[in-house]
Amino acid sequence: MARDIREVDPDALGELTKQASEALEPVVVRGLASNTPVVSSAIQGDRDLLSYLSGLAHPREVMVLHANEDVEGKFGYSADLSSFNFRRIQTSFPAFLDALRDGTFPPGAVAVQGLQANHVVPGFVEDNAIHFLPAGGEYRLWLGTGAVVATHSDPAPNVAYVAAGTRRFTLFAPEEVGNLYMGPFDPVPNGTQISLADPMDPDPARFPRFPGALERSQTSELHPGDAIFIPTGWYHHVEATSPLNLLVNYWWRDKREAPSPWDALMHGFMALRGLSPAEKRVWRAMFDHYIFETNGDPGSHMPPRVRGILAEAKPQMIEEMRRTLVRSLSGPRG
Repeated sequence: MARDIREVDPDALGELTKQASEALEPVVVRGLASNTPVVSSAIQGDRDLLSYLSGLAHPREVMVLHANEDVEGKFGYSADLSSFNFRRIQTSFPAFLDALRDGTFPPGAVAVQGLQANHVVPGFVEDNAIHFLPAGGEYRLWLGTGAVVATHSDPAPNVAYVAAGTRRFTLFAPEEVGNLYMGPFDPVPNGTQISLADPMDPDPARFPRFPGALERSQTSELHPGDAIFIPTGWYHHVEATSPLNLLVNYWWRDKREAPSPWDALMHGFMALRGLSPAEKRVWRAMFDHYIFETNGDPGSHMPPRVRGILAEAKPQMIEEMRRTLVRSLSGPRG
């Protein structure tokens, strides 16, 4: 049975975010952002919230997602997975706010997703930031009517707070990836894969492993001012259930020179998927030992001076490995 996401106080969240790369579980903090101006305006009413945002809004172009009523706010794929069940409308951010206020969009659900706060509402971050979060990240806004963001994961740790409306989060551990029935890598609705299985309407006949993942999931319903910390790679399904909803989130990355793990995954598709079962057995063991270190430090039995690529990666070493890979990928085929 799904369990509630663990709740902690702001101090505990602050410690977690300092060591986000080690965090293994999500947490919720009630009322973390309750005293911010954006939450205070939202509590007064939808029109007050929209007026507050309009007072800061920059006339920057944004992409609005619109889904017809029959979609029930569930932005995702068409039936054959070749396209999407929504259309995109380009407009300015102030015009989007006006349309929300006046109700002039066509029937259905509308949303703007992942807008950089500093671009569309200059000055917003100074007044509405969570100040103990690590530096180097970026605040983004997710604003619209009642809608659903399909299950997906992000390649960075994330702290998000509900500024307006109510959002229900359903989270799945990274190990559940094989039970979530993820969709194509291309096309994707908003830059990342999404699950084809729906927590709101499970289909055990089509997705037989999904009910087990749903039983092991963690859930929480957040109200204005409440915040959630989602560790890197945790899959999350988000339902915005109020007529008007605003989520403010903050992503940041560890400072490191290494390439993205996604690059390694793409290389794996090319180099590993076509191997025979015997060869896959060999390389699974190699990755477990050298990359995921299931047996501990693979170089611990050697003096540090001779460990080479088994030592802590230095910029010069990473650059040499990068050149080796480029030569390999650029070499003759066949």
